[in-house]
Amino acid sequence: MRSDRLVAILLMLQRREQVTAAEVAAELEISERTARRDLDALGMAGIPVYSVQGRGGGWRLLGGARIDLSGLTAQEAQALFVVAGPAAATTPEVKAALRKLVRALPEGFRDHAEAAASSLVLDSWRRGAGHVENRPPRFVDLLQNAVIQRVQVRLGYVNAAGHESKRLVHPLGIVSTGASWYLIAGTDVGQRTFRIDRVTAATATADPVVRPADFDLTDSWRQVTEDAQRWKAPVEVRGTCAKEGIDFLRTALGDNLSLGAVDAAGRVAVTIHGPSEYGLAGHLAGLVEWLDIASPPGVREHLAKIGAALGERYGSDEGVRRATPGCVARYASNASDDVFDGV
Repeated sequence: MRSDRLVAILLMLQRREQVTAAEVAAELEISERTARRDLDALGMAGIPVYSVQGRGGGWRLLGGARIDLSGLTAQEAQALFVVAGPAAATTPEVKAALRKLVRALPEGFRDHAEAAASSLVLDSWRRGAGHVENRPPRFVDLLQNAVIQRVQVRLGYVNAAGHESKRLVHPLGIVSTGASWYLIAGTDVGQRTFRIDRVTAATATADPVVRPADFDLTDSWRQVTEDAQRWKAPVEVRGTCAKEGIDFLRTALGDNLSLGAVDAAGRVAVTIHGPSEYGLAGHLAGLVEWLDIASPPGVREHLAKIGAALGERYGSDEGVRRATPGCVARYASNASDDVFDGV
């Protein structure tokens, strides 16, 4: 995208006063030949750019000229990176151009532009094709601005049980799932996630945020959703699955399925989470053609009972043993066996 490169080069000239073709090439990840062509193109477009020959030479703006890039202000640069930063659903080409552009922004703009680009995550997986896009809650803009400015916020909040509290938080990022908006923030008891529609008051302070050096909003949100999933599905089932059954398990279990190593027999270790042993057994009973459950014993016992009930209702035990050996013979023979060596 040449136009983006030309704007980036122009901003570099304004910030540094002089640049070399090698510096432009390194900053914008292009060849020196392309950098020289772009610098020449600025001059041909009427920008007062000239070259200084010899040792210590380079390219400069005539008389230290400053070009008004359509009146771009710090707030406008920040807004640009909010709507088109790495969290947004933009093309790889646009994201690459923005990475180059942020390097060329004046010093006072750059930190806020980078913070704006990483302040928001759109969780497209949970939004889904048929999601309902709710209007952003009242305090989204204030909280996102606090993330960008990296200042603490005094927060009023009502939790799911209806209890109201006031606290001082360190805003780290905003997440939108389309239906709901969340604030991830540091608190005096560790990192917490707040539903923004439950925020009753928010006041930005002048105190700086204490931000973990390794904090990444996308990784942090992934951990939040994984923890929530484990809380909703506390029962863990372990076993192995034939390779040809993996796609069926993915379709049936979604995020509740984790895959492990492949054993010598070619079977894949699986870990499955669910809300109850009985519910999981009922869900997995139709998959026993490929699945071998090792633990917990309660799920195996429920599977054996389900198999026996199917045999009573739909045919002789012997007939069901031949038709569904996994559900009757495998689990009825040793329903309490919890030995597992596949993971």
